[in-house]
Amino acid sequence: MSRLATIIDSVALPTLRLPIAGLDAADHRAFPGRRACVIYLQGCPLRCGYCENPQMTTPRRGSAREWETIHRFLAERREGLEAVVFSGGEPTLHAGLDAAVAEVKAMGLAVGLHTAGPYPERLAALLPHLDWVALDVKGRGRDFDRVCGRTGIWRRHVRSLEMLLASGVAHECRTTVHWQDFGLADLERLALTLADCGVRRYVLQPARTDQCLDPEYCRPVPGAPSLAALDALVRRLRPHFAHIELRH
Repeated sequence: MSRLATIIDSVALPTLRLPIAGLDAADHRAFPGRRACVIYLQGCPLRCGYCENPQMTTPRRGSAREWETIHRFLAERREGLEAVVFSGGEPTLHAGLDAAVAEVKAMGLAVGLHTAGPYPERLAALLPHLDWVALDVKGRGRDFDRVCGRTGIWRRHVRSLEMLLASGVAHECRTTVHWQDFGLADLERLALTLADCGVRRYVLQPARTDQCLDPEYCRPVPGAPSLAALDALVRRLRPHFAHIELRH
């Protein structure tokens, strides 16, 4: 029996100390087809230049009161919710995530996860108890490390992708597009590689540049492809996926 299954079956759950960075009470895109709220956890091991939530990257220890507040919120709005999505930051950074998933499942709610897959062992423990996963794909092979600013992550991500594809859990892969990181041809190669791996649902989303971890990413990129060119790429890629979209 996995650690998470043991937690679910136990009578008394341990006190959780998750660092809560934010809460979105209603997000219709976070979990397709479900009325979901999103819980953002503080801390991320990656340093993507385009990161639009730089305030969430620095890790910290959470207090018991933080999760108690979230638990109370979920209990009060249980009738209006169908799912809870854990996002970040990087939610799998936190060892207490499995216990939080257990508590949400005990409320009768579906659970989703947004992750870049840097901790495949933790993802493996969570997968049997998840209903939806959105996996961020930063780049192809070693380009992943270049984009996320950390070495050795791409191999961990590959293991996470392989496990996700084999798990049967509903999922999508998604890539945030900033033209400092990609050319149009690079993006097409990445998409075709994912299709060859068996990814059936893929989302491209242009980076938001109002605030970025690296201020250089807030500046326009000279000669960057237009939104129309990106849309044309999505149309070319459509035969390779069951579902592909450009999400603004």
